[in-house]
Amino acid sequence: MTQDSARTPVLQATGLVKTFGRVVGLDGVDLELYPGEVLAIIGDNGAGKSTLVKCLSGAHTPDQGQLLLEGRPVTFHGPQEARAAGIETVYQNLAVSPALDIASNLYLGREQRRSGVLGSVFRMLDTAGMRERSEQQLKALGISTLQDVTQAVETLSGGQRQAVAVARAAAFGSKVVILDEPTAALGVRESAQVLQLVRDLRERGLPVILISHNMPHVFEVADRIHVQRLGRRAAVITPETHSPSEAVALMTGALAA
Repeated sequence: MTQDSARTPVLQATGLVKTFGRVVGLDGVDLELYPGEVLAIIGDNGAGKSTLVKCLSGAHTPDQGQLLLEGRPVTFHGPQEARAAGIETVYQNLAVSPALDIASNLYLGREQRRSGVLGSVFRMLDTAGMRERSEQQLKALGISTLQDVTQAVETLSGGQRQAVAVARAAAFGSKVVILDEPTAALGVRESAQVLQLVRDLRERGLPVILISHNMPHVFEVADRIHVQRLGRRAAVITPETHSPSEAVALMTGALAA
């Protein structure tokens, strides 16, 4: 693999500042996400992880600083603009609709109409086509736990729901997928399935930002680890250069970068 300095980041943040009244959420944060890597973001509560992710995904607009997508400056005024640019985010609450089936959730907000008059005049949805493409997407991701795309999401386990949300992000996230605490509410087996999904996304060349409190999970899948502390980037480490305990020490300030 080439050195980071020789590569152009897919997504780059420089000097991001975000304040909420007198509260400083981000204080000059830099971040680089390179092609085909998993970048973990770790930090204690109040470190600015959520604010950083919201700035990257369009939910917040930074007060200062710059975002670069594939080397070009971008400004997002909402999540829809970030999604249109190829950045998909899966938040902790998943934002799935339990009453709808798997295929409908994959195309939620991006429903496709039937061709011809049926779609243009009668506005009929291409349900069969969306189900077929959903099956293809799940197969491409190697998701074997979701066999029937007509199954209602409310009947799925927590891990399966997470898989639906990740599959939706992978289907439309052409440049970056951001996962916010994807294993927080899952058991051991379901967490393993989600971590395998993260690896599969990396294998497909799709860079992933993983926000997590779970150090074993971070060190299992991350290529690099961005340590956030008190609104700043405290360090960037790798599982090869630091141990989980050292990562925690950097988070808390017990270890200097």
